[in-house]
Amino acid sequence: MLEGIVRESIGKTTAKKLRRDGYLTANLYANGVENIQAAFKRGEFVRAVRNKESLAFPVKVGETELNVVIQEYQLHPVHGEVVHVDLRITVPGQVTNFLVPVITHGTPKGLKNKGVLVMSKKRLKVRGAIENMPAKFDLDVEPLDRDDSILVRDVEVPENCRLMDRPDVAVCGVIKAK
Repeated sequence: MLEGIVRESIGKTTAKKLRRDGYLTANLYANGVENIQAAFKRGEFVRAVRNKESLAFPVKVGETELNVVIQEYQLHPVHGEVVHVDLRITVPGQVTNFLVPVITHGTPKGLKNKGVLVMSKKRLKVRGAIENMPAKFDLDVEPLDRDDSILVRDVEVPENCRLMDRPDVAVCGVIKAK
């Protein structure tokens, strides 16, 4: 379980001190729950996110234990390191929008015909309760030839969940190489 500290002061100077000490600032929030300003060790946070099994993962801030989902993050413009992250607290049974990652596997046959695989959407917006939410969408791109694509309407969604993106938008496709 990822452990963090509660930030007493949310000013710029204290955030800079925390970043210099190797911490990552975070904002934890949900509808009907009071916001929590926290800080996590950067390396531990990255390790916890990479090794998570589902969309939500547990964190402990102060004395409270919560399940959270990454809503948004900010990267440093020069280093590319994560500087700040917004975490949404998962409330069981509450229907909200979540951004679920899209992962592709396989080698498209269009690559042999001078094509390039393009990922248009790295995350899809899905509406539903956290219990029904998939950890990721795993798409097989092997049958894609040049000028073929997988649209949002082609993605299978679990029951009690609904895709909020337009159905005619391409998730990934193979285009002609220049």
